[in-house]
Amino acid sequence: MNFKKSILIRVRVVFILIALGSALIPYQIAKLQLAEGDVWREKAETINFQFREVPATRGNIYASDGSLLATSLPFYRVALDPTIADKDDYNEGLDSLARLLSGFYKDRSAASYKRMINDARLDQKRYLVLNRKQIGYQAMQQMSTWPIFREGRLGGGVLFEKVEKRYRPFNSLASRTVGFLNEDNYGAGIEYSFNNYLKGQDGKALFQRLAGGSWKPVFDAEDVKPENGFDVITTLDVNIQDVAETALRRQLTDRDAEFGSVIVMEVKTGQIKAITNLQRNTSGNGYGENYNFAIGDQGSTEPGSTFKLLSMLALLEENKVTLDETVETGNGAHKFYNQVMRDAKNGGYGTLTIREAFEKSSNVGISKLVDEHFGSSPSKFMAYLDKVGLAEPFGFQLIGEGKPFFKKPGEKDWYGTSLPWISIGYESKLNPIHTLALYNAVANGGKMMKPYIVKSISKGNTVEKAYAPEVVRKQIASEKTVRELQALLEGVVSRGTARNIANSDYPIAGKTGTAQKLKNGKYTRNYYTSFAGYFPADRPKYSMIVVIDSPKGFAAYGGDVSAPVFKEIADRIYALDMELNPSSQREILKAEFADAKMPLVKAGKAEELQEIFHELGLSATPVNAEEWVQTVSNDTKMEMKVNDTDKAQVPDVSGMSLRDALFILENKGLKVNYSGKGRVKNQSISPGAELTPNATINLVLG
Repeated sequence: MNFKKSILIRVRVVFILIALGSALIPYQIAKLQLAEGDVWREKAETINFQFREVPATRGNIYASDGSLLATSLPFYRVALDPTIADKDDYNEGLDSLARLLSGFYKDRSAASYKRMINDARLDQKRYLVLNRKQIGYQAMQQMSTWPIFREGRLGGGVLFEKVEKRYRPFNSLASRTVGFLNEDNYGAGIEYSFNNYLKGQDGKALFQRLAGGSWKPVFDAEDVKPENGFDVITTLDVNIQDVAETALRRQLTDRDAEFGSVIVMEVKTGQIKAITNLQRNTSGNGYGENYNFAIGDQGSTEPGSTFKLLSMLALLEENKVTLDETVETGNGAHKFYNQVMRDAKNGGYGTLTIREAFEKSSNVGISKLVDEHFGSSPSKFMAYLDKVGLAEPFGFQLIGEGKPFFKKPGEKDWYGTSLPWISIGYESKLNPIHTLALYNAVANGGKMMKPYIVKSISKGNTVEKAYAPEVVRKQIASEKTVRELQALLEGVVSRGTARNIANSDYPIAGKTGTAQKLKNGKYTRNYYTSFAGYFPADRPKYSMIVVIDSPKGFAAYGGDVSAPVFKEIADRIYALDMELNPSSQREILKAEFADAKMPLVKAGKAEELQEIFHELGLSATPVNAEEWVQTVSNDTKMEMKVNDTDKAQVPDVSGMSLRDALFILENKGLKVNYSGKGRVKNQSISPGAELTPNATINLVLG
């Protein structure tokens, strides 16, 4: 075959193949349209339509009296499908709508808004976010009356896309305890620990994918509605929490300390009524709640002399000593092997009774007693940690509880000096909540209660889960030992290192603690100061621990730094809790008010004032319990007048407690400074003045 003939054959083959391919094209098109059409249409719909999660509304967090600590408020992002509105409504309303949007957002001109909407309509754009700024419910209601928007989603194309934000009515009150949850589902406090209940069950809704990658919600019969989260009801008391935070912040500021914690607990139940943790801000300006030192790992530290209570418990339980026996403390220094134990008092205390050794917090006295009676069997002493329930964590309801740490006899880090130092609160680690549980058990007649902060999980009137008081140890020691420990703790306040907080109104029992801070393997002149105790000592209702880290200034010991905070908080609680006041005192109050023309309480929440008036036998005009009121009296009854705090102007807070005034003013967007004590006497911005966000208002209390 010659070359020319070969070329002709190849050309014919190519033309045949082209002809066959051309004939196959209509066949393939028909196959796609008819036989495989449903499959590809379904794939196209899958690409453009998708069922996506719709977040459930997060549950609320409440204080024990029903005060709202955290809730989710609805905010909205405003979008528009500009192709929906009919021609007449669109042309008639566009100019007005653009002017209203410009006036509301104040970020672009009316002409710019009009051009943006018009361009989207001409381009058949089905989804246009008008502004990224989120608006509140009231603003959404207002916008719903605007031109085009008033036709709704189906008639005007407006989309109010709900975005929920967490809101705290009391702002920073108990902020670390209430906690947070971030986008990665990591957080702290109740929000994090009870997230499985709070978060609810997300729903599903059909969304349409639009140009640019955005998703527009569409109505669909197969949408699954989200199930809202459960509410968490805590044991916290907002009044006690407020008192605790205020007292702690003041002392931290005055002493230029690093951080501090306070826990207030109900003796009989273990319910925590307040937890506050304040740490110096990184800027060095003021204090905030950044970590829960009262509960968490970072709060585990050498407890110092508050641990001497356990040492005395072990000595008394083993019948090793009686309180009136003596111990020689000499000149305040005693050598154990190669280390010297010292007392805080220069020159020492000399000969002391064991009662006095505890009251004066003699390191030498207590450590000598423990070493003498348990030195040959240290495991017997350490066994008391388990006996009283301090060897392991409690399984507290908030995630992140610190684990107690104690050396064990026989291990490589146990030395001959370990037992004496452990006996006075060194070479060990405890959280404030563990130390408090021990003191609470003594107040409770020897029964140790498990501390808890959440009492129920509910939705509406239905309780999903309830938490009852739980006993950790039925009896940490014999009744005789418990009575002697109670007497020792009362003696510390009446005659010992905390006599500066003794008072005639009610007895306090407790123990001071001062531990030197360990830095680079050496103990420094920085101290971890504490006071743990309970009140009233003769009928205990509340136990409390106060810890303050690295206070500056003269006399930076537990009795000088932490005990006064305990006293201030206890005084306020005692005044607030009418159950603690003797009946005769209540009768005196009633008698005084019977002749008085004006009661001392002048303003506040109607429900709270009505309760006070009822206790005092005063009649008052009925008012909605949720209202803020001011009182006016005449000869026969109290009249409560509604104080309208919802208006867009500076409210009148005269006569209110600082807590109530802060709640109202800060929720108006005002920054509050205050001076003095008592109720609001003067406010720097007059009631009824125009409300300027972020303005500062000064309050004078008296």
